[in-house]
Amino acid sequence: MKKLTGILLASAAVMLTACGPSNDTTTAEAESAPAAARKIVVGLDDNFPPMGFRNEKNELVGFDIDLAREAFKRLGNEVEFKAIDWSAKEAELNGKRVDVLWNGLTITEERKKNINFTQPYMANHQIIVVANASPIQSKGDLAGAVVGAQEGSSAVDAIKKEAEVFESFKELKTFGDNVTALLDLSAGRLDAVVLDEVVGRYLADKREGEYRVLEENFGTEDYGVGVRLDDNELREQLDKTLAEMKQDGTAGRIATEWFGADIIK
Repeated sequence: MKKLTGILLASAAVMLTACGPSNDTTTAEAESAPAAARKIVVGLDDNFPPMGFRNEKNELVGFDIDLAREAFKRLGNEVEFKAIDWSAKEAELNGKRVDVLWNGLTITEERKKNINFTQPYMANHQIIVVANASPIQSKGDLAGAVVGAQEGSSAVDAIKKEAEVFESFKELKTFGDNVTALLDLSAGRLDAVVLDEVVGRYLADKREGEYRVLEENFGTEDYGVGVRLDDNELREQLDKTLAEMKQDGTAGRIATEWFGADIIK
C-alpha cells in the first residue's frame, strides 16, 4: 500500500509539473513585472547651513533637504539622508555608499569627470567674508593675509583660478566645514573666509554686526545634483521632476521659506 501511494504521489507530481508554467515563463513574468522604487541615499555635508545642517534637536534640515525630499516623494522613492566627509564625496558616490550628492554641489568641468550632474537649479557666488572691523575692502587687500576655505570645496578651486591673488596670500588654510572657518575668523586666526554666498550670508545674518561681505567675489557658479556617471535614468528623472517643481511653484516656495525670496534658477 505504501509503495502504491508513493507511485501515485510521484505521478501526480509529474502531472503538476507538466501542466504548470515552465521556468522560462515564470522568469519572463518576473522580469517584465515593474520593479519596486529603490531606496535613495543622499550624501550631504551636515554642517552647511542653510543647505543641510543639524538643528537643535540634531535633526537634519535645510533647503536642499526639503527640495530633495519633495523630489523623491514625487518619484516614489524612499529617501535617506547620510552625512559624509564632503572632501571624499566622489569616493562615497562611486563606492555606492550614497546614490546622490545633493548639498550645494557646484558643477565644474573637473567634477564632471566623476559625477553625472542634473541641470543647474541655483546660481551661487564665492564671496569673501571678513570681520566687521577689518581694514580689508577688496581682493587686492588680501595680500599677506591668512585666508580660510572649506577643504574640497569649489571655493578652493575658485581662489586658485585667480593665481595672482592666490599667490599674494600669506596662507590658504582649509577646514572641514565653513562654520569652523568662520569661528577662526571671529577668533582672529584668519583674516578672511571664502565660501558659498548662500551659506556665508545666512551665517552672517545669524551673527549680525560680526561679519562683513566684500563687494568683490571669486566668481559665479551653478549648483546641481550629482549621481553616478552610469545612472542616467535617475538623472533624467530628477531633471524632469525639478523642472516640474519649478513650473508649479513648489521649488520657489521652498526657497522663499529658507532665503526669503525665490532664488531658484
